[in-house]
Amino acid sequence: MKDSVSAEKKAGGLPGLRGHDHTGLTVPDMKQAVDFFQNVLGCEAIMSFGPFADDEGTFMTDLLGVHPKAQVKQITQIRCGFGSNIELFEYVAPDQRDLKQKNSDIGAFHISLYVDDIDAAKAYLDSHNIETRLGPFPVQDGPAAGQSILYFQAPWGLQFEAISYPKGMAYEKDAKTVLWDPRHPGK
Repeated sequence: MKDSVSAEKKAGGLPGLRGHDHTGLTVPDMKQAVDFFQNVLGCEAIMSFGPFADDEGTFMTDLLGVHPKAQVKQITQIRCGFGSNIELFEYVAPDQRDLKQKNSDIGAFHISLYVDDIDAAKAYLDSHNIETRLGPFPVQDGPAAGQSILYFQAPWGLQFEAISYPKGMAYEKDAKTVLWDPRHPGK
């Protein structure tokens, strides 16, 4: 894809959109989360900052949509391979909830990480006592045929997916535009 692919191609979209920069996640314990991302997944913590809060006014509500007395204890930016960044937040707030969400819940999410060898990823996760679901599960029909998936969880419950499609997916054969592919990050 050429660098000139931008707002001109997507008239009516968000002006100047270039792509996904990061996904922000709130974690219960920054040390535990950074340890998991670095020492289990192999990601790199790039920068950390904080704390910040507003004891007097509504800055936290105005900026972030959280309780006015919420405090961000720390923010850490993580990079995993060739993908976009992950921003970890550790908050303290009077109205803080622990969602314990399932993938079927509205607003739920998971992080998918591309791996070259999904069977090796499964063996690695098992050797680190990381809870996994059924799989690796090979998708054999439909537009996603060619991929294999394996869901797993961080110790605090965050859902992850290992995904691999070393020979591509079926939809690519006739697609005008293909999804971003970590195997070829510049395309």
